[in-house]
Amino acid sequence: MADISRFSDKVAVVTGGGSGIGQSISTRFADEDAMVRVLDINLAAADGTVESIRGSGGRATAHACDVTDGAQVDDVIREVLADGPIDFLINNAGIAHIGNVEQTTGDDMDRLFSVNVKGVYNALAAVIPAMKTRRQGVIVNLASIAASVGLSDRFAYSMTKGAVRAMTFSVAKDYIDAGIRCNCISPARVHTPFVDNYLSDNYPDNSEEMFHKLAKSQPIGRMATPAEIAGLVAYLCSSEASFITGSDVPIDGGFMTLNT
Repeated sequence: MADISRFSDKVAVVTGGGSGIGQSISTRFADEDAMVRVLDINLAAADGTVESIRGSGGRATAHACDVTDGAQVDDVIREVLADGPIDFLINNAGIAHIGNVEQTTGDDMDRLFSVNVKGVYNALAAVIPAMKTRRQGVIVNLASIAASVGLSDRFAYSMTKGAVRAMTFSVAKDYIDAGIRCNCISPARVHTPFVDNYLSDNYPDNSEEMFHKLAKSQPIGRMATPAEIAGLVAYLCSSEASFITGSDVPIDGGFMTLNT
């Protein structure tokens, strides 16, 4: 159960907070009494997350933000900082791509890079100077098991998540003396709307069978839930994790170590 007072007087910025994992992360921080700044390219989705949070008594604001646009990210972060400091940055916004190198175009590579890599950079560059001035702050980046193991047909996606992992280590090293902790987490498959849409689009006649096949690829026998991912993110931002920085924390149902 969440400690409802753990993040009192704290502010969390969550990119891609309008749906899926980002929505669960936003909700978890609000449940623990943080003020949540929900950033999403889809303002209506961000508004939906905020409406849900406020309906449960939490605090949140919605901000339209395309993480690929550095100037826009800077503007949104300045707007947030005008109301007070940022304690936590959760770089969750990202997109997926399925295909091997032959099935991946140059445009695919550019699109994946611009969101999953440049988007993380833009948020880091906008937030870190203010954290450095305060000499405190926690950053959690969403990587993936694809950064560490070979997955079929995930060529471009794996490339971007490897970059996220590397950026995490670099930021942790560069800013440890400034009081900033930076970690990433590496989920295996998580049951989100993306999974459901992928199955309905590609396996309309046997989507249930394929769902169970994908779920069973984790040794634990199922996919993660967005709430489980949110719980790990909240822990890494908490004082209980104050000795953890420069780490890539797997949340994979045993995939990387037990899949033999």
